[in-house]
Amino acid sequence: MEVILLEKIAKLGNIGSRVEVKDGFARNFLLPRGKALRANKANVAYFEAQQAEIEKANQERKTTAEAAIGKFEGLSITIARQASEDGKLYGAVSSSDVAKAVSDKVGESVGIDCIYMPERFKNIGSYEVVLVLHPDVQTNIQVVVSRD
Repeated sequence: MEVILLEKIAKLGNIGSRVEVKDGFARNFLLPRGKALRANKANVAYFEAQQAEIEKANQERKTTAEAAIGKFEGLSITIARQASEDGKLYGAVSSSDVAKAVSDKVGESVGIDCIYMPERFKNIGSYEVVLVLHPDVQTNIQVVVSRD
């Protein structure tokens, strides 16, 4: 399915790019979240008419994210979980756990869609997590998973 991007998406394109994506990705992620429009005549005309406003709104979000990123730079959080003697957790630490811990420590709400982890943490240890407030504004935070 061909779509027009309404915001910058990593590894896909910038605002206004017409890209071909799989149907499921478009239907389940891009379209419901307002990140893209189907590339038909009506939507192309709409985008061209609204392009300046869309880019202005994106720039405002970027400015807000740049102002807020200072609170998160160099941040280190500790999450305590029950674990076996060999360091394996009885469960896992997910992005929602990390987002809640970051929000509690900083005092500012962070959504789970801002936390990028390669996989859930299943062992005790120290991990790097990427916090993305805007596609152009991101920082690394340290997550330490310890035994409860």
